[in-house]
Amino acid sequence: MTDDWKLDSLANAPVRPGPLLLVVMDGVGVGRGDGGDAIALAPTPVLDGLRRDHPYLTLRAHGTAVGMPSDGDMGNSEVGHNALGCGRVFDQGAKLVDNAIASGAIFLGETFRAVVEQCRAGGTLHLIGLLSDGNVHSHIDQLVALIRQADQAGVASLAVHSLLDGRDVGETSALVYVDALEAVLGEIGGQTDRHYRIGSGGGRMLVTMDRYEADWSIVERGWKAHVLGEGRRFESTRAAVETYRAEHPGIIDQFLPEFVIEEDGEPTAPIVDGDAVVFVNFRGDRAIEISKAFEREEFPHFDRVRRPDVLYAGMMEYDGDLHIPSRYLVEPPAIDRTLGEYLCMNGVTQLAAAETQKYGHVTYFWNGNCSGLFDPEQGRYVEAAPEHVVTDTYRAIARRSILETQIEVESDRIPFEQRPWMKAGEVTDVVIDGLRSGDDRFVRVNYANGDMVGHSGDLTATISAVAAVDLSLGRLLEVIRELDGLAIITADHGNADEMIMIDKSTGEFAVHENGEFKAKTSHTLNPVPCSLYDPRESGELRFREQHDEFGLANVAATVLNLLGYRAPADYRESLLR
Repeated sequence: MTDDWKLDSLANAPVRPGPLLLVVMDGVGVGRGDGGDAIALAPTPVLDGLRRDHPYLTLRAHGTAVGMPSDGDMGNSEVGHNALGCGRVFDQGAKLVDNAIASGAIFLGETFRAVVEQCRAGGTLHLIGLLSDGNVHSHIDQLVALIRQADQAGVASLAVHSLLDGRDVGETSALVYVDALEAVLGEIGGQTDRHYRIGSGGGRMLVTMDRYEADWSIVERGWKAHVLGEGRRFESTRAAVETYRAEHPGIIDQFLPEFVIEEDGEPTAPIVDGDAVVFVNFRGDRAIEISKAFEREEFPHFDRVRRPDVLYAGMMEYDGDLHIPSRYLVEPPAIDRTLGEYLCMNGVTQLAAAETQKYGHVTYFWNGNCSGLFDPEQGRYVEAAPEHVVTDTYRAIARRSILETQIEVESDRIPFEQRPWMKAGEVTDVVIDGLRSGDDRFVRVNYANGDMVGHSGDLTATISAVAAVDLSLGRLLEVIRELDGLAIITADHGNADEMIMIDKSTGEFAVHENGEFKAKTSHTLNPVPCSLYDPRESGELRFREQHDEFGLANVAATVLNLLGYRAPADYRESLLR
């Protein structure tokens, strides 16, 4: 280990003989405590006791506190885990892309110029991505900027393959964005030498945007619609949305089936040899699998039928370790010197665990957008062969290096509101086994329930989801007490804390024309809780006074202090008094 990596010891550090546990309750914010707040409505005796009897404060988990362009922007699991894991705030995807568009750098880059050249030679430019202004995975303004620049650069044929949101924006708001996009495409396509249109699409949770290889059939549906032109045909996207809504009353945008737009009885824009394809999402987790489908020669996940010879690029590089995709328009943030890497370089053993839906967040995003494991003897990152773990209570996949272990419990493949406890029990079993083994000094775990069930808009199911997390948390804290350890309990952003839309003009719940409340499926702008559990209850450990500037990035220095180290000078300050 070089001196650059050596952490100084902290005098009088409050170290305990047992392990330090960090719990990330995904999507559990601090809401208004009203009838739409699933956190307040759920039975949460453990969380209530932590807030009442132990050091507690709240942390900012959105906007500029996590690198987003403004404080009107929601946080998300990706940027939240980046901040938790690196102790600093980096400009994130949305802001990087906005800046690149504003400066024109994105259009001067080698990749965009190659895309234009490909299309000037006769190919169609296909833009695939999430169509909304949610600013979590994408933004319609960025899509429009690419479309207008393509027109100015002389691209004659362009097709948008629109993935409908209803998750980071209103649950049935798709047509607002469809109409706005169609207006732009119609304006440009009205020129005699331009053919700009929507080619295909579908709801984001059924089409194209799978993550962590949870369900490749989602990607397959998108491939068939976007590439092969296979799927139910409609004359317009509006017709597709309205037809599906009529056939499935109550369906929300994220679950709309795939569709293909036709012209003269044929698909208007299948992807063929000589075309160029840009995946316009800036966030990586739901962009990696479709990128692999376009770029990988060996591909065992589904029958692609044909893989067109195209120039493929992402808005950003979605996996900096595996370099997916090989071409991209905007450089990603260079996140270095993460908490996990510092601990590894100082010989501290670590365990990270979650179920599939959030496994990448507590590993890949936590470690600064890198998919390998830390290993000081073999280099900064190493790939580890998956090891299948089967016990009486859970099945999981473990990946291990000398000092770091990552364990993934496979998520259910059913709508999460139908089983809101998800895999909380099994994830808890994994962590308890790890804590009691004594092998790991620092253990981190993510509970996906509050976020994944919260995105369904189902208030009753989300209450059950929060209750399941609280029950699991109680089990963990009993083990921390048994082992004389410590625990930090926090979250990465809000979601379950605001399950009903709020009318900004009145501050009251928003309602549909039929009088029913409008469900909210997106993240919130609320802060998140942060509690410190010390089973000794001696009062030795205290948080500093609440400060408006405390955010997720302050957690890393706090972890280091509790492990007996001073934080690096440029880390956000510790929360400990």
